Amino acid sequence: MKVRGSFLWRNRVVLTACLLLILGLHLLSTGVDPGSRADKPSVVLMEAMRPLLVVESQMADDVGDFLHNYFELVGVREENVQLKQHLAQLEAQQRRMVELETENRHLADLLELRAALDTSSIAANVIGSDATGLSRTLILSAGARQGLRRGMAVVSTDGVVGKIIAVAPDAARVLLISDHNSALDAIDQRSRARGIIAGVVEDGLAMKYVDRTEDLKPGDTIVTSGMDGIFPRGLLVGTAVGISREGPGLFLNVEVKPAVDFRELEQVLILTMRAAAPSPQTNG
Repeated sequence: MKVRGSFLWRNRVVLTACLLLILGLHLLSTGVDPGSRADKPSVVLMEAMRPLLVVESQMADDVGDFLHNYFELVGVREENVQLKQHLAQLEAQQRRMVELETENRHLADLLELRAALDTSSIAANVIGSDATGLSRTLILSAGARQGLRRGMAVVSTDGVVGKIIAVAPDAARVLLISDHNSALDAIDQRSRARGIIAGVVEDGLAMKYVDRTEDLKPGDTIVTSGMDGIFPRGLLVGTAVGISREGPGLFLNVEVKPAVDFRELEQVLILTMRAAAPSPQTNG
């Protein structure tokens, strides 16, 4: 009991720690021989720590590789975005060039038509159509400032389009020959039979007031007669696709397919001079 109450016993933990600390400092200051027993604990500790150190080293390498690959991927992604933007610009330029080429070709065709008609005319773009469906009309990009007036004939490289019914300073409205309110004097180019072209409510054209005795056949070409004082003689209107003599009426029922696809029109030619009526001896 006397030993337990002594100074050394009461402070045994502190004294032991100090002793071990002094021993450690001594070993650090003097070094340890590689073959000594004191070296064995460090060897055991080092061997025990080796797997952890290997894992740590591998993790460090993996993290380094990941960061390297990440920054490379970011660079590739930015380059890919730039390439896509450049490709989109090139595609847009190509589309504009194709569109300009198509427009130039249409304008060249209109110039050839103008030369063939040998009359003063103005070219215009189609910029709109009737949105209500109540009538069949188109809106043109030229108007009174460009010399357009009501009643002028409108044609395309495919055939007759219609006539101007309203004019604004820089726009005009065209009544298509496919509208049921339209009326165009025309003749069958083969038989010389004459009638009035008008639109039908459903679709297409009808040649009205053709005498039942006339020899019209499907496939006949229908052209303007020039008798209405609006369209020159001989412009293409369409093709007869149906002829019937049913009923007791005085006239034939003639169905005509228009030469112009009005939904595809982009440019037209407005004839600024009224057509001269043909001399009586040239009538069919």
